Amino acid sequence: MENKTPLKWYHYLATLGAGFFLTNVLPHMVNGVSGREFPSPFGEPSGVGLSSPLTNVIWALINLIIGYVLLRVGKVKFNNTTSMIIVFVGIIICALMCASNFGENPNL
Repeated sequence: MENKTPLKWYHYLATLGAGFFLTNVLPHMVNGVSGREFPSPFGEPSGVGLSSPLTNVIWALINLIIGYVLLRVGKVKFNNTTSMIIVFVGIIICALMCASNFGENPNL
């Protein structure tokens, strides 16, 4: 029988973060495996300067691990509509932030 324990506020926060971090995997992994330099927190200046493809792949993998851990902490279940909506809100927030940040970056 499934445990129906109510989730705490921090489960929802972790779920939101999971969507955010899992979305951030995409631009860094795609550019990294394509051999292109791309901004990362390790560029100069941070988040604006370009980082090597290898740095971006490593950063994508770190984001993937963090996103996975946050999914587990958030106790995300795919049949739980509330959890899935919160994951999608995290995806939307990250996607809009990436589009805005990378769209204004003169290095790209």
